[in-house]
Parts: sequence; C-alpha cells; structure tokens
Amino acid sequence: MLKIKIFYENNDFNYEIDKLTGVFFPNYRLESIKGSYDGSEPSFIVVSRTDGSVSVRVCVNDFCEESEKQLDPGDDAELEAALLLFSLLTKATGVTPPWGVLTGVRPIKLFRRLTQEGGQEYAVRRFTDVFRVSPEKTALAAETEKNEGEILKKTTPLSFSLYISVPFCPSRCSYCSFVSASTERTKHLIEPYTQLLCRELEATADIASRLGLRLESVYMGGGTPTTLDADQLSRVLRTVRRRFDMSGCREFTVEAGRPDTITSQKLLAMKSAAVDRISINPQTLNDEVLKLVGRRHTAADIFDCFAEARECGFDHINMDLIAGLPGDTSSGFEKTLDGITDLSPESITIHTLSMKRASRLTQEGLMINRQEAEEAAKMLSYADKKLHACGYAPYYLYRQSRMVGNLENTGWSKPGKEGYYNVFIMDETQTILACGAGAVTKLSAGMSEIERIFNYKYPYEYIDRFDELIARKEGIERFYDKFR
Repeated sequence: MLKIKIFYENNDFNYEIDKLTGVFFPNYRLESIKGSYDGSEPSFIVVSRTDGSVSVRVCVNDFCEESEKQLDPGDDAELEAALLLFSLLTKATGVTPPWGVLTGVRPIKLFRRLTQEGGQEYAVRRFTDVFRVSPEKTALAAETEKNEGEILKKTTPLSFSLYISVPFCPSRCSYCSFVSASTERTKHLIEPYTQLLCRELEATADIASRLGLRLESVYMGGGTPTTLDADQLSRVLRTVRRRFDMSGCREFTVEAGRPDTITSQKLLAMKSAAVDRISINPQTLNDEVLKLVGRRHTAADIFDCFAEARECGFDHINMDLIAGLPGDTSSGFEKTLDGITDLSPESITIHTLSMKRASRLTQEGLMINRQEAEEAAKMLSYADKKLHACGYAPYYLYRQSRMVGNLENTGWSKPGKEGYYNVFIMDETQTILACGAGAVTKLSAGMSEIERIFNYKYPYEYIDRFDELIARKEGIERFYDKFR
C-alpha cells in the first residue's frame, strides 16, 4: 500500500490534518510523526507552527510546494493549517472535495451552532468562505438544518429514544462493516438472544420509569431485525409496548431491511404491535449489482415486498439506496431512483458507499478511485433534483470516513413523514437508551456533556456476560442524578 508520512513540528494538529489528508488520499496509509521531516520518505507532508504563523509543505508524487499563513490575533491556527493543506492538496490532485475542510460526521450540528451564533446568512458564509464547502452542499446543509430544527423544537431534556439491536443477517453484504452475524453460523444463538433482549428491555423500562423519562421514538435496527421469526419478533415488540409508557411516542420503527427476510407473518406481527414505520431497503434495483454485493434477493422481490407491506396497512415506508456500489453507474442509479419514486414511499434515504476497513470490499482490495467518486457525485446530484421534484425534502444528514467522493448520507421525506429517531441520534441532544449486542447508550438530556454505556459487541458475548451488561445500566441513573 502507498504511504504518506505527515510530520508535525511544534503542534498537535494531527487529528484533523490526518483526516483531511485521507479525504484526498483514501487508498494511502498515513503515518503521523511528531517532529521534523527526517528525509525517510519521498511522499510527505510537513505541518509547522511558530509563534506568529503556520506553514504546510506537501511533497507527493511529482508535486512539491509550501504555503505559509501569518496569524492574526484570534486566528484558529489548526483551521488555518487545514486551509493551507486543503489548497495545496487540491492543487496537487486536481480534486476539490465538496465538503471542503469539514471532516466530521455531523456537519448539520455545526451549521446549527453557527446559525444560533449569527443567523443563517452567517452560517452560509462560514461554510462557503471559510470551510470551503461547495454552494450545493451548503444549500443542502441549510435546508436540512431547518427541517431538523422543526423536529427538535418538540423534544425536552427528559425525552429519550429507545434503540433495539438485532445483530443477525441472512448473509453479510460486501460493503458492510457493522457487527452482525450470519444466521448460517449463529442460528442457534437467536432464541437465547431474544429471551435476554426482552429481559434487558424490561430492565431499561424500569430505569426510564424511575427517572420519569418520556419515550419519543423507538428504532429497532441491526443487522436485520426480521431475521427473527414472527414469534420472536412479536415477543420483543410486545415487551416494548407492555413495559414502556408509549403515550408520548411519536414513532415506532422497525428496520425490516432485506426483502428476503420479510414475510406476511412478520409484517402482521409488527402491525399488531403498532409499529408505524418500517424500512424496506433495496440498495439498488440492478440485479447484477445486488449479486455483486452479496444481497440474496432481486429487484422483483423488492416490489413484491413493498406491495405486501402496503396491503398490511403500512403507510410509512422508508427505502434505502446506496450511491457508488461496485458495478453500478450513474444511469443505473437513476433508473433505480426512478423505480423507487414510482412506488412513492414516504421517505427515501440516499447513502453513499463507505469503504470501511472491516468491509469485505476493502479487504478484497477494492480502492476508492476518481472515476467512481465522480459517478457517485452524479448520482447524488440526480437524487437532489429528482427527490425535490417528487415532493421530498432533506431532514437529516451525516457523513462517514472513507466515503466514495467524500460525499454524504441524506434522509429525504415527504412533509410530516420524517424519521424522528434519525434526527435525534444525529443531533446528540437527546438521550438514546440502547438494548442488544453492539448497542451504545448515549446519555445527553440536552446537555453538552455526553456519556456512553457500551453493550458487548457480539451475540455470544451478550449472552455469556449478560449480568455484567445489566449492571452497567446503573450508570443511567447516576448520570441523571447529576442534573436533579
């Protein structure tokens, strides 16, 4: 693998600088070194700071150039170094990342904070003029923040959402990096897991009741929750309805996900438990691409499953698509999106392929290259125009590392059909109580301080160490005791 050494002289800017360099060189191994350039590598970056200036030197491939910025009082030296690096790497590679120097997961939180500081025009100027975000992505951020804000107005410090993890899938998709276990290998764990998950939900409900917390949304994800059979699924959902106060719950979502796991019995089990939002996730309607990424269903299965869900009475269906899948093209993606919008689901989430290191695609050596990045950008541009034209609006957005084209994931919905949980988890101002293997409780209560309680990652750990996991939940009450 190609390598770039990054030397940091008299500064600790390595976190943001490393991430920004990775945007331009996603297939390179980056090595951070505190100290001066030692002449050991032909490809290197040097970031230097003095009392009155910052400078950046980039020598990569046939490009070698240096730039310096004199610091004025109040300047953010780390940001100025990042801006110098951005300009040099744009010149060196011919690539201009659409999100500029922003590398974080939650650009909408930043846009909201800037709006609160100086109004929307101020936030727009900061994004475009300072952070070098493209006008198109800035406009997307502004619209998304406005729609998110309407949802967040109704939440309170005692509000919380419930996340339920089912870490099983019928097979592992090649792009997936989540902790999920194939049912071919772990089928024997599903029933004991279900029993303990119900027990954890009961314990969590008791804590929420003692603290006087108000449940606003429930999201059952994974993995693929519909790998549970109809009886197991029903038991989990009934436990939620029986043990939690649902009187203030605005949304109950089950990520049904893969059509090869959805049956009429499972749909009816969800409906009888008053689940009011489900996801049916095609990713693409191209059968060849589905095979390439390890999905064991066809486009026809998607349409059949969607029709069956409508027949069962579901009037809020979300569908996920992925831009930049191996073997897909911008024209293929357009056909997929046209086919999905013809179904008129209430919400559509457009993800961009993220080449996580734990995914099979990355382990098999697939690289992020410029052509795929340009194709993915075309896909998202088409989605923006198409979805607006069909009456959808963006209501939440987040980014991941190693995304093709350094792009974004965006949730689109028809008016009044936003996914509340998606907004709450991205904004991080509402507590998320999480149950199941790999789940992470995030304690916020509207405070700037966030505490996390981690469940064991793998189903066998969850089962074997369940009592220890339950004991960790005492941290929920300790957290709220601080604010009483």
